[in-house]
Amino acid sequence: MTDSSRTPSRLYGRSELIALVALILGAMTMGASPVFVREADVGPFTSAFYRVLLALPAIWLWARLEARRPDAKPDPGWTRATILAGVFFAGDLFFWHLAILNTTMADATLLATLAPVWVALFSGLFIGEPVTAAMIGGLALCLAGGGMLVGASWLSAPGRLVGDIYGLATSVFFGLYFLAVRVARRQAGGGAILFRSTLITAIALGTVAAATEHQLVPVTLAGLAALVALAYVSHLGGQGLLAYALGHLSAAFSSLVIFMEAVFAALFGWLIFHEALTMWQLIGGAAILAGIWIARPRH
Repeated sequence: MTDSSRTPSRLYGRSELIALVALILGAMTMGASPVFVREADVGPFTSAFYRVLLALPAIWLWARLEARRPDAKPDPGWTRATILAGVFFAGDLFFWHLAILNTTMADATLLATLAPVWVALFSGLFIGEPVTAAMIGGLALCLAGGGMLVGASWLSAPGRLVGDIYGLATSVFFGLYFLAVRVARRQAGGGAILFRSTLITAIALGTVAAATEHQLVPVTLAGLAALVALAYVSHLGGQGLLAYALGHLSAAFSSLVIFMEAVFAALFGWLIFHEALTMWQLIGGAAILAGIWIARPRH
C-alpha cells in the first residue's frame, strides 16, 4: 500500500487522537498543581511567580528546537493574541492560587475549569469557531457534574465561599486564555507562544508578589522542590501539552476535556490531604467524563 492511500481524513483523525491524549495528560499534571502550591512555603503570588519563572529556560529551549523543524511555522513575533495570553494567564494564576488556599482542591479546580462556559459563549463571537449542539449538551452535563461536586462541599463548609469566588474568577481568565492561545496557534508554534506569554505572566506576577508578600524565597528543601515541580510538572507539562493540543482541536472541545483536571485534583486531594469524596462527588466526576464524551469531535 502506498502513502497515497493514507487519506487526509485519516491523518487528521490520528493527529486529533494524539492531541486528545495530550489534553488528558495536561489535565492530570495541572490537577496536581494544588498539591505543590500547598506544599510551597511561600505566599500564593510568589508561588505563582516561581511557577512561570523557573519554567522559562526549558520553554525557551522548546521554542528554539521547534523553530528548527523543517515544517515549523514562520515566527510572527509578538502578536496581540500572544500578549493577551500572557496577561490572561497572569490573572488566572492570581486567583487560582488564592482559591487553592481558601477552599478544597476539588472545588478550586472545578470552578477554575468552568472555563468552557466562557469559551463556548465567546468562541463564535470572537474567534470564529462555531459551537455545536453536541458541545452545548456536553457542557450542560459537565456543569451538572460540577454542581454536584461543589454543592456537596458547599453545604458542609459555608466558609469556603470566598475561595469558591476566587475559583470562579479563575475560570473567567482561564477561558480568555484558551481563546487567546487558540488564536495565537493559528500563526505560531506552541513553544514560541508559551515562551512569550509565560514571560509576560512572570513579569506581572513578580511585580504583584514583590509588592504584597514578604517571604519571597523558600526556606526548606521541600518548599523548593514543590516550586520546581509546580514549574516543570504543572506549567511546562500542563500548559505545554495544552498549547500543543490547541493547534489541533477546537478551543471549545479542548476546554471541556480540561474539566478532567477537577477529577484529578479531587483524587489527589483525597490521597494526599485526606479530603473526603462523597457519593455525590463521585457521581459528579462521572457526569463530567460523560459530558466530554458527548462533546467529542465527530470526525
